[in-house]
Amino acid sequence: MKAIIPTIKTLIICLLMISQMGWAQLPKETEAQKAERMKWWTEARFGMFIHWGLYALPARHEWVKHHERMTNEQYQKYFENFDPDLYDPKEWARMAKEAGMKYVVLTSKHHEGFCLWDTRYTDYKSTNTPIGKDLIREFVEAFRAEGLKVGFYYSLLDWHHPDYTIDRNHPQRQESDADYNRLNKGKDMNRYRAYMKDQVRELLTNYGEISIIWFDFSFPGKNGKGRDDWDSEGLLKLARSLQPGIIVDDRLDLKDVEGGWDFTTPEQVKVAKWPEYNGKKIPWETCQTFSGSWGYYRDETTWKSPAQLIELLVESVSKGGNLLLNVGPTARGIFDYRARERLEAIGEWMKYNSRSIYNCTEAPAGFRAPANTLLTYNPATKRLYIHLLAYPMGAMTLENMADKVRYIQFLHDASEIRFTAGSNEQKNNLNLQLPVMKPPVEIPVLEVILK
Repeated sequence: MKAIIPTIKTLIICLLMISQMGWAQLPKETEAQKAERMKWWTEARFGMFIHWGLYALPARHEWVKHHERMTNEQYQKYFENFDPDLYDPKEWARMAKEAGMKYVVLTSKHHEGFCLWDTRYTDYKSTNTPIGKDLIREFVEAFRAEGLKVGFYYSLLDWHHPDYTIDRNHPQRQESDADYNRLNKGKDMNRYRAYMKDQVRELLTNYGEISIIWFDFSFPGKNGKGRDDWDSEGLLKLARSLQPGIIVDDRLDLKDVEGGWDFTTPEQVKVAKWPEYNGKKIPWETCQTFSGSWGYYRDETTWKSPAQLIELLVESVSKGGNLLLNVGPTARGIFDYRARERLEAIGEWMKYNSRSIYNCTEAPAGFRAPANTLLTYNPATKRLYIHLLAYPMGAMTLENMADKVRYIQFLHDASEIRFTAGSNEQKNNLNLQLPVMKPPVEIPVLEVILK
């Protein structure tokens, strides 16, 4: 018996080593189990992205360090002057809730490497700036108090960490392999990988239930970084072990790995149709900005109108997806006036029309959208929603729906829309009688109660 004891100890040590090295399998689940885990997210449809960091001070794009090829020394002035004295996450949370958002994702660390929490693993954090406090803790408490699910964005890139090797997306990117080799001499990505895991462990341990982890981003190829550079599987296993119910994006370069991602993330684009992978429709979320920048950009002028933003939300849901709409707070910690105006306008619309967004998805096959409209559908209530992007002034025809419809009303005020069936070859069409004047709603919605 004594001879067996060392063998058991050795086995335990080996198992611990295997676990630490990330060789354990990712958790397995059925499609039904995954759908249940993601049910709240799928039903929510609308979330807030928040990009906030030192880049709010230069106020000319969150990639300013990259675009202007700044060194750490040149960028240091933003760290020394970061003092968001007007930061009030309760106000942020209130605005998100009033806009109709159901969840939030905050940049805990963006590519610049600056951390918004009191991490043990670097001095490059908010507690060492003039504001002098953990900004994430207040944030989490405020948004949870408003009933929103909380998620963290965590950048795989890090332009400040001494062991992060210079690559083609780095501010000090080079032209030749020889220059890369020279500048990367002495850097150790093993240490950086350990650093990422230590920080992810903090984020997913110290702040209660975290519903989403948004890793960003992989760029394999020459002078790039992919799954092996990040130890993506190890990071994901760590995240899922700490927060079993967590939802994870698809930017770890694990698209071909079972359990390697939960949803796909088309950025700043309208998809032509519900995205597919291997011939199957997949969960998806488009992340979008109010303008052309994620971080606060004082002089940016390409801001979308409220109508464009509402249409973006409706279009996402009409193809079975979510919208994660971004705000870039200022360096004093507030949402600037343009963001406030748009959030208020979206909130006003959602106050009366959110039934066409929450729990909704793509309309079933056989329902044809009239010109200048978008359809969403609630499969539980069996109600179809017709969003009038261009108001038709008095009349509209629904093709091949006479045998499907029981009642129609405007959603914003529940006022009846009268209709009659067509005649002869159009007998299965419905002719709707709409008021000539457009209702006082940014995008009016017809609620069609089906038989």
